[in-house]
Amino acid sequence: MSAKSKVALLRTSPATVLEDYHRLMNLAGYRQVLDKQRDTALKINISWHFFYPGSSTTPWQLEGVIRTLKRDGFKPDLIHACHNRTVVIDAHLGERENKQINVIQAHGLRNLHLYEGEEWINVRDAVGALTDQFLCLNQVYPDGFMIPKRFIGENIIHLPTIKTHVFTTTTGAMKNAFGGLLNERRHWTHPVIHETLVDLLMIQKKIHPGLFAVMDGTFAGDGPGPRCMVPYVKNVILASADQVAIDAVAAKLMGFDPLSDIKFIRLAHEKGLGCGDPREIEIVGDADVAAENWHFVGPFKKMTFASRMQHLIYWGPLRKPLEWTLKTVAAPWAYVASILYHDAFWYPSHQKRVHDILHSTWGRLFHNWEKLTIPPDDLTTPGWADVGNAPAKLHKETMKLIGRAFSILGLCVKEAPEFHLRPKLKSDKV
Repeated sequence: MSAKSKVALLRTSPATVLEDYHRLMNLAGYRQVLDKQRDTALKINISWHFFYPGSSTTPWQLEGVIRTLKRDGFKPDLIHACHNRTVVIDAHLGERENKQINVIQAHGLRNLHLYEGEEWINVRDAVGALTDQFLCLNQVYPDGFMIPKRFIGENIIHLPTIKTHVFTTTTGAMKNAFGGLLNERRHWTHPVIHETLVDLLMIQKKIHPGLFAVMDGTFAGDGPGPRCMVPYVKNVILASADQVAIDAVAAKLMGFDPLSDIKFIRLAHEKGLGCGDPREIEIVGDADVAAENWHFVGPFKKMTFASRMQHLIYWGPLRKPLEWTLKTVAAPWAYVASILYHDAFWYPSHQKRVHDILHSTWGRLFHNWEKLTIPPDDLTTPGWADVGNAPAKLHKETMKLIGRAFSILGLCVKEAPEFHLRPKLKSDKV
């Protein structure tokens, strides 16, 4: 770490959120980090293909970042959205249900799904001797693994949200690289997930000339995330060029000690990949927000049935009898179980949480998004003074989404890497 790490932190509201994102990113010095002449990828987070507050990149987060880039002279034809896919998340459905595609299309940006037509290359060809420094990935993937070739030489802006996670306690900027950089056998890394995130950060620092993160905390999620959480309205946004520091500040806001409670932050801090000690991080913007403690209970006190089973399989007594199946053609049993539990059971049975938060100002903005569109060439309007009315009752389309869960179920089995290896991923060997 050459200079003191800086994290920008602001309070925000719908009326000022677009102006606040512009101020936030400039306070964090993003123009000193990102080269305007290079392609810039906006790494969108979709932790659930259904809308669930706090789970995925918000449309105003994406809108604020794009308008900031355009306002500061970044050419739209050098900006693109970027999505990964997992076997249990439908990114195409997710970008629609979370209204991210609305924003991308309104600004006329490219929208890339990394598993559809993009070339992937072996990590050893991409970063060379850096692989010798990996903490765990050489053991997980003895023959190497594939990363998107287009990432090499382009800027990346991660767009996570503030939330807890059943594997990593909290999740944010560092975890947002997980889906984009690893191929579809990424679940092999779950037993060593903290070490994996550190290895991925080393890769990012090698391949991206500019690395930045903008984190949305308008909604924040506590509990067994990144899906089955209790959502809260927190009205904060963060930005930093230091992926470790922004995750540390977010963790501290949630009520955790970053260095003692979050292993991936501690490991990255110890390796000098960023600053995980809040006492050594410069806070710019609304510094008083950094002193808040939201007293989140975290992901482990009220775990769902699914998260308890995941822990038993990856770190508990079921590891020996079951974990090996996740590396064979039997693996889709886990994908099927996840979709049935989360999409067909948990989501429909917890609709009141979604409905209640849609009555907040941010929820109303989301609900009425299509009616409140600001012209893409209007780069001066600060936000939405009027967010419209709250929904009168539970959305009638909700149960139709549950039916979609079963189509996702079929897709996940069809596209499971154990059954269907696309040509670009047919071998992880050099």
